[in-house]
Amino acid sequence: LAQLVPHLPLRLTQQPWSLLYCTTRDGFSLKTMYRSMNHLSSPVLLLVRDTEAQAFGAFCASTIRVSNCFYGTGETFLFSFSPELKVFPWTGRNSFFVKGDMDLLMIGGGSGKFGLWLDGDLYHGGSHPCETFDNEPLSPREEFCIQALEAWGPA
Repeated sequence: LAQLVPHLPLRLTQQPWSLLYCTTRDGFSLKTMYRSMNHLSSPVLLLVRDTEAQAFGAFCASTIRVSNCFYGTGETFLFSFSPELKVFPWTGRNSFFVKGDMDLLMIGGGSGKFGLWLDGDLYHGGSHPCETFDNEPLSPREEFCIQALEAWGPA
């Protein structure tokens, strides 16, 4: 978190953060993650560790929720620690920030590719270059298995 603070919107840099959802505590379920955030209206920092010990994720300027269309703002970004922090901010090319349903959470998009996607069981995900963030794949494998996932929000 300390490495990501300089990339967060200024209004959030002095905020304490609290753990909203964690697979080791709450289980592997996208539905449960949505429920853990249904009372929020704040940004969310999503941290993923895959089974190859790669850490990456997304800062979502809006609460992660079920939606029929993409939502969010240009403050949203993807990041990866490989091994040093790489941040992929919004390119301005489209507004495909975040979209979620019960089976899939998508962050970033364009040309049928998602910058980061997670399945409904939070066991599998993928990362592809996308127009929203002009990112590299966040994980060594474009499709990966999730070892742990955490969602943090301003306290």
